[in-house]
Order: sequence, then C-alpha cells, then structure tokens
Amino acid sequence: MQVLLVQMEVGPDPAEVGRARRWARSRLAGSGIRDDEPVAETLVLLISELVTNAVVHTGCPAVLRMLFGAGETAAGTVRVEVADTSACPPSPRRAEREDTNGRGLELVDGLADRWGWQPEGAGKSIWCEVDRCVVPPAQPAAPGPLAGAAVPAASAAPVAPAANAPVVPA
Repeated sequence: MQVLLVQMEVGPDPAEVGRARRWARSRLAGSGIRDDEPVAETLVLLISELVTNAVVHTGCPAVLRMLFGAGETAAGTVRVEVADTSACPPSPRRAEREDTNGRGLELVDGLADRWGWQPEGAGKSIWCEVDRCVVPPAQPAAPGPLAGAAVPAASAAPVAPAANAPVVPA
C-alpha cells in the first residue's frame, strides 16, 4: 500500500493558521477529496485546531503533515500530524460555557476517529485520523421487464379516497 505524505512548515504566528487551512484545502483536493465532501470540512477544522494549539501554546514553529492512506484502516484514512519543538504534552481543558477558548482538543476528540500524541525528537507530534467514508458511484438501475414501456392510463387502477378524506372536485 502506498501512502501519500504532504507537509508544510508553520511559523509561530497566529496568521499561519489561515495559511494552513488554505494549504490543506488544496492538498485535499489534490488527493481526490472534494471540497463538498463532509470529511473535507472535518479535516480542515481539525487542522485548524491542531495548528492553533501549536502556535498559541508553544510559540514554536511547527510542521503540519497530512498522510493519505494511513493508519489502521489504511485505504480510506487521512492522518493529520502537527509536530512542534515543545516537549510539553497536550493538556485537554474543560471550557466553561462563557469561555472563548479551551475547546480545541475537545473538538479533536469529538471529530476524529482516533487521536493521540507521541514524543518526536526534542518535541512532540499530536495526530488524529479520520476514516473517509467512500460512497461508491450510483449504479444505473437494471432495466425491468417494463423499462421504457408506456403504460396506458386506462390500465391504472382507480384509488379510493381514504375514509374522512376531503373530496376535491376534478
């Protein structure tokens, strides 16, 4: 099985989050995942959260990676990794209703099929995987015995109105 790996360097600037989203959209399209597929929006949101966490909480440059055809279920799985040079492990928070931040890893946990982190060099890599539900193209219906045959109106059985149904004059 082949795995396609694409990656970009992310600077320690919050403006890099938008650039990472644009880059991810173009790479998703290049891998055959259309913009209108629900998995595309899910992946872009996950990337946004992971890159934001790296930029905001570490202040270090990071590397964003996307692997297509990766993970346990391989063929339909997309893996996202964000590696940074901070050795501090991710720390999920429980945001209060009025908080304007602190929900990133909660979102990752809710949207990804799997996620975790591991040491990488002097820092760490936070990863998540999304299994792509590939819907096969619609197959044309097999022609039945009357396919394409006209049915005369007289052969249709009349339908009796339901009890208590209003009668509408023709």
